[in-house]
Amino acid sequence: MDRLAADGVDVVRVTYPDLIGTDRARDVLLEHLPTACAHGLAFCRAVYHTSPQGDVVEVEGGLDAGLPDISVHPDLSTLTPLPWEPGVATCLGDVIAPATGSPAPESPRDLLRHVLDQCTGQGLAPVAGPELEYFLCDPAPESPTGWKRYAEAPGNVYTAGRRGDPGGHLLRTLRQLRGLGIGASMGNHEFSSGQFEINLTHSAALDAADRAFRFKSAVKELARTEGRLATFMAKPFVDEGGSGFHVHISCPDADGHNAFDDPAAPHGLSSTARHAIAGVLAHAPALTALLNPTVNSYKRFGPDTLAPWLIDWGLDNRSAMVRVPPERGAGTRFELRLADASANPYLLLAGTLAAALLGVRAGQEPPAPLEGYGYDTARAATLPMTLPAALDALEADTALTEVLGKGFTAAFLAYKRDEVQRFQRYVTDWEFTEYAYHL
Repeated sequence: MDRLAADGVDVVRVTYPDLIGTDRARDVLLEHLPTACAHGLAFCRAVYHTSPQGDVVEVEGGLDAGLPDISVHPDLSTLTPLPWEPGVATCLGDVIAPATGSPAPESPRDLLRHVLDQCTGQGLAPVAGPELEYFLCDPAPESPTGWKRYAEAPGNVYTAGRRGDPGGHLLRTLRQLRGLGIGASMGNHEFSSGQFEINLTHSAALDAADRAFRFKSAVKELARTEGRLATFMAKPFVDEGGSGFHVHISCPDADGHNAFDDPAAPHGLSSTARHAIAGVLAHAPALTALLNPTVNSYKRFGPDTLAPWLIDWGLDNRSAMVRVPPERGAGTRFELRLADASANPYLLLAGTLAAALLGVRAGQEPPAPLEGYGYDTARAATLPMTLPAALDALEADTALTEVLGKGFTAAFLAYKRDEVQRFQRYVTDWEFTEYAYHL
């Protein structure tokens, strides 16, 4: 308290992720922080069941239970100043269900902890390095959506500076993220106009998820301060590609050696690495629901999109769903390219590590790696191509849902199936344009 006050902090913002990875929060005046730490902050548990449009979805433990509370306790080990909000520091919160004294089953951060506990029992300590893409948009009152892509111009893939970023967005954002201390290391303009990618350093899986969650929240907040919209939506524009969320996974052992590395093994990959990759491939249909979690996600898939939609793996092959980069030794890892940017970082890592863990337990071996350019349905199975199909695959994968937990799985499926139903009832602009005049 004294240190925070000496640093000019008089407010602490306590945040935690909901099911879709959006930050929920409360600002606490510094003098009331001890009470918040001792007793927690009360929120309605149905915050986990509330759609982006504000509808409360009927999920067990919410409406049916009379809308009970959860209690959010500040995790002061994550406390850090907010560089763009003078006098404000922020921390993550741990979520408890008061009726049980245990974490709420919908809590994404606790889901990942639950999976990591099982990894520890297998002698695995996963490390993750996230890479995220997003679009920056300017206001456009004349547009049906109210937004247009920032700095429209072709051919600025993998550039930096004013060429693709005339307003200097990336530099400002990187400097503010440095002050937030979340391990943002570098960034560039991506393939599409107004699209950027920022990389985060690798760290233990829970910390990596924490940093990715805070990164997404920070980028959106920084854009708001400029009157702009930063969106991690999978595919916000018909005429451009989508945004991905790639994650690099490695596994040091108890001695600090990379358990994925084995110079004497095929491709320099240890049996642990091969089994983990095989597990991800085997459970990929179910993972798709967690890693591509919106109706819009599946509009990013398709031939020649560099968004993987086939279940395959390859050595330094960016057309594969699982890519093994060329580094070996301490740098041995696999890169899962399946997720889009809308994925909740905690659910992405929980699902991926649960699948890898199942592969290691079963001693599964992957098929031969992809050679050449992928996207050939004669060589690999297709992922679910709609959200309903992915949700069905998740529900059917009892081995994976056993690791994730039945409480979480039931809540996630109910929440997402409500999203599907609402979309199926909604009349889109495309339908009116396609049918109204001629029919």
